[in-house]
This record gives sequence, structure tokens and C-alpha cells, in this order.
Amino acid sequence: MSTTNIFTPFTEEELMPKEEKLEVIKKGKQFSIGIPKETSLNERRTCITPDAVQVLVESGHELIIEAGAGEGSFFTDLQYSESGARITNDPKEAFSQDLILKINPPTEDEIDYMRPNTYLVSALQINLRDKAYFLKLAEKKVNAIAFEFIVDEYRQLALVRLVGEIAGTVSVLYASELLALSNGLMLGGITGVRPAEVVIIGAGIVGEFATKAAIGLGASVRVFDNSLSKLRRLHTLVDSRVPTSIIDPKELKKALRRADVVIGALPRLNMTPIVTEDMVMKMKKGSVIIDITIDNGKVIETSELTTMEDPYIIKHGVIHCGLPNLTSRMPRTTTKAISNFFLSYILNYDEEGGFENMLVRKNEMKQSLYMYKGRHTKKIICDRFGLTYHDINLLIF
Repeated sequence: MSTTNIFTPFTEEELMPKEEKLEVIKKGKQFSIGIPKETSLNERRTCITPDAVQVLVESGHELIIEAGAGEGSFFTDLQYSESGARITNDPKEAFSQDLILKINPPTEDEIDYMRPNTYLVSALQINLRDKAYFLKLAEKKVNAIAFEFIVDEYRQLALVRLVGEIAGTVSVLYASELLALSNGLMLGGITGVRPAEVVIIGAGIVGEFATKAAIGLGASVRVFDNSLSKLRRLHTLVDSRVPTSIIDPKELKKALRRADVVIGALPRLNMTPIVTEDMVMKMKKGSVIIDITIDNGKVIETSELTTMEDPYIIKHGVIHCGLPNLTSRMPRTTTKAISNFFLSYILNYDEEGGFENMLVRKNEMKQSLYMYKGRHTKKIICDRFGLTYHDINLLIF
């Protein structure tokens, strides 16, 4: 039977079966990554190892590393060059790339080197910043991500945890050195000699690893925190071998009088110290205080920021260490850990479609930003420094 007289609105070509079209995620372009040399706070860490550079270069990215950037972590310019990075002697070139990876925040002079719309990833160290710093950064209209705000798909502060694990362990190892220096005591006791008394204030990640390190060295440990859930978690992790307590001033005073070492591991964004000067005055002479989270607020009132050249001061006969970059005492280990994180971080965003696409699609990416194209997007910073707050969800559609 002939079909030539049957009316149809379609042509014969339009009726032919065609290949199914599937949505393809548009991948972001490969970008240039600048690694400047750290210039502040005697920093010895860096963000990327030569091995990570090789992987990123093979993925199509260009890495520009300032000469000497890896020296503090015992990585040479030759190692980076052989891995595919381009070495530059000009810091301006390292700061003029699409993505800048740093440990410490850029100085005000370094901010001048940056281009608009650059992505900056670094620590923020909010206790060391002022309003003028954020205003100058905003003038450059950059997109700024802070280590302290980077979250993963499980809403965990991934990089804070990573560095916190190292900081907690290093704090106890360094306290052991200082205790031997001040009065010849070994942190862990031996047969017939009591172990040193360690008080840890804070049961978070830093406190957890400080506790594990102190127990491992044989010290007698007590942990204080205002969070029962954190204390309960710590009890589970260390098999209930460590006495814990809510931060009750009477109990804390009693513990501090007996303490040989005090570890401050509780960020204090409200700037109110937990251990007062009066409490410190009643501690034993030659005891040691390490205020790990001093760059996010003092735990001990008498603490002061210290440097690698002068890592401690003595007040009321007590050694105080206030290094904001304590993990720089183990720079190679810390660099490897941070590099592993950033390698997966960059490759993940590259695979998923680049930073701009991820800002639209991933809430955790939005939460990591404290500045988007020069606009302040973190309420905690805006409230503290009197800056105009912009909801990131209203800036990105």
C-alpha cells in the first residue's frame, strides 16, 4: 500500500533515528598556579611538593614557583624544575597567576602584586588581621579562600583537622624539649619516678592528638573542655584512660598548680582567655605553657606571639610559647600533608568543572570563601571588623 498521499509535518530525514544526546559537564580550563615564597612569621612550610607538581603539570596546569619557596621544607628549586614547574625570581610573577597557594596570608605589599579575579587560598589567622587588611584585599576584587573555612563533602573542616593533627603532636614534643631545658624533667616517668603532669585545654582535633602524644610519652594527662560531646568522644578514643572535666575555674586552678605542661588548644574568637594571669602566677616555676591556637585568640592570658628565632618568653617563672606556626618545626611532614590535600582539592575541582562551576554547584565551596570578587562574604569577619556583609548565595546564581 502506498504512503505517498499520507500527510506528515516531518521530513523523512527528521523521522530517522538519531544518537541519544547526554549532558556533558563542561570542564574548567587548565589554570596557572602561583606558589610565592613565604616571607612572614619565619615560615618554613609550603603548599606543594615536587611530586604534587608533577601530577598537576601532567594534568595540564602550569605551576610558577618563586625561587627558594621550598627551601624551608628541604625541597630544592631543581626538584621543582625537574617536576615541570617554572621557577621565577620575581614574586610579582608568582602572585599574578589564576590561583595563588600560600601558607600565610599575603602581606599588604604582596596584595599589590595580585590581579583582579584571582583565587587566593591561604590561612587567614584572624587574630592577626585588622580592618584595613580586608579593605585593601577587597580593592583587588579577589576571590579569597581561608584554610580555616575549607570544608569537605561531610561538612568537616578538612585542612584545619589535618594541620591540627600535626600541631597537637608537635606541641607535646616541643613541650618535652622545653621542660627538659627549664628544669631537667622528662615528660614520661620511669620506674620509681612520677611522670610529668600535662593539662590540655581543648578536646577538639588539636587536643585529641596532643593527648595521644602525651600518653604515648608516658605523661599523666588531664583534659578540659566546655563541650561534653567532645570530652565523651575523647574518652572513647583513648579508652577512658584520661580524666576529663568541664572548664570549672576551681578544678582548673587545682590542676594548673600541679601541672608541668599546659597546652592551650581551644580557639578563642571572643578574645576572652580561659587561664588568667593569677592562675599562671600560682603555677610551678619552670613549668611550660604552649598556646597553640594563639592566632585565633589566647587560651592563656599571659601568652604572647613568639617567633622561630625567639620561640618562648618567661613570665612569672613559667615558659610561654606562642608560635602561631608551630607546625613549622616539622616543615617537611607538614608540607607533605598540606600538599596531599591541595593535590586532591585542585584535581577534584578541575574534574568537576573548575572553581567557577563549583561555586554554583557546591555549598561547601561557597562556605570556604570569605571574599568573592572583592565583596566580604563571611559574617563572622564582617561582624568583628565592621565590614559590609554580602550573602554569597545572592552573589552566585
